[in-house]
Amino acid sequence: MFHLRPLLLGVAASALLAGAAAAKDDVILAMQLEPPHLDPTSAAAGAIDSVLYSNVFEGLTRFDSDGAVIPGLAKSWEISEDGLTYTFTLNDGVTFHDGTTMDAEDVKFTLDRINADDSANAQKALYSAISDVTVVDPLTVKVTLSEPNGNMLFNLAWGDAVIVAPESVEGIKQTPVGTGAFKFDSWTQGDKIEISRFDDYWGTPAKLSKATFKFISDPTAAFSAMMAEDIDVFSGFPAPENLPQFEADPRFQVLVGSTEGETIMAMNNKQPPFDDPKVREAVTHAIDRQAIIDGAMFGYGTPIGTHFAPHNPDYVDLTGMSAYDPEKSVALLAEAGLEEGFETTLFLPPPSYARRGGEIIAAQLAEVGIKAEITNVEWAQWLESVFNGKNFGLTIVSHTEPMDIGIYANPDYYFQYDNAALQELMKTLNATTDPAKRTELLTQAQNIIAEDYVNAYLFQLAALSVAKAGLQGLWSNAPTQANDLTAVSWAE
Repeated sequence: MFHLRPLLLGVAASALLAGAAAAKDDVILAMQLEPPHLDPTSAAAGAIDSVLYSNVFEGLTRFDSDGAVIPGLAKSWEISEDGLTYTFTLNDGVTFHDGTTMDAEDVKFTLDRINADDSANAQKALYSAISDVTVVDPLTVKVTLSEPNGNMLFNLAWGDAVIVAPESVEGIKQTPVGTGAFKFDSWTQGDKIEISRFDDYWGTPAKLSKATFKFISDPTAAFSAMMAEDIDVFSGFPAPENLPQFEADPRFQVLVGSTEGETIMAMNNKQPPFDDPKVREAVTHAIDRQAIIDGAMFGYGTPIGTHFAPHNPDYVDLTGMSAYDPEKSVALLAEAGLEEGFETTLFLPPPSYARRGGEIIAAQLAEVGIKAEITNVEWAQWLESVFNGKNFGLTIVSHTEPMDIGIYANPDYYFQYDNAALQELMKTLNATTDPAKRTELLTQAQNIIAEDYVNAYLFQLAALSVAKAGLQGLWSNAPTQANDLTAVSWAE
């Protein structure tokens, strides 16, 4: 009898320990921005991919953690000698989360939908060379291009080209149905999105049974939630000044990597006075990049002088062309007939780099006579009024899409830069596969947009995340805007 009590306590303790261990197969991940909706194929908001890329939706190809393009729903492919025909062989036994089969018909539907006249795909231009998609059999699809495109496998790895089904596409913005290792469960707008492991997943199953994405926009609240251990990881931690505290605390790990995020102050190239290259140049010389990196990002960030990632082997350092030189800025404004300066708008979306950086930039611009009226906007407003409506003078945003210098060849893009020579160069680049020639063309492209002072190029965004010490399998770098949880687990 006296032995029974300790024995029961031992059993109870074991049960508690087992329960604690079992509870550690879920994760709560916080991020600053909430998606405006949940269809990665019809919006420019990177926050959609941050939740759904690879977790819920998959493409024919995908990005690995190091940025390499690897097989996704396509297990292999053959490219014709002329570079015009891609024949994809799909993985067998793939089902959508609603139980329907994913096959070549869905691939055709997805790619045709991207190029449809009424397409809302933010990166439609990347896929414009696709002239025909033919279903050979349920597991084989032939994609024909109108001209060679050396980036096609890379482009197909973007979140904009994930495979969706005609049966579920109507409700995709609220209830996404994909083929990934996790299925969508619920979205409590303003608070969280919940996903859970998909038991019939065709590939390697997720180790986590459940994941919750929490949305915490305020940097102070982000710090408090992490310190209180209310969340397990904060991706894109918005308060870099607090990182030393987490680094010194054994409960946490700090992940510092690189992103594809060129942080720029975009100028509306069709709105006076920004339609004058001299004015755009004046703006760039008014800006002290390092002061922004130090003041807004507490030293995290790499200065850039063109729209290209510094970690890319083809990057050219052109920061000297737009070095901080307020006297030159004033002289250029005078040459442009704006001796008294001018007034403009500066729209700032929620991320810290924009809100904090914008305050610093506005003060710097004021020093040379440019009065920038700051308007803080939520992400949905930014997409509607700035990105789609092109109703702005200046705005600050980080372009997190990989290798996206091609946006400068689209005169309808929100900063409305129209240069026929660059458009031809990008066409040539897309049709070029020789690495040396591609390097040469990319060098030219970087120089053209830097010399035209299309935008003010600020810095490459660092990937800053804070996680509990036992969490493993997180991406340190962000080769695309994603929180890929498919290989994340807790240390035993």
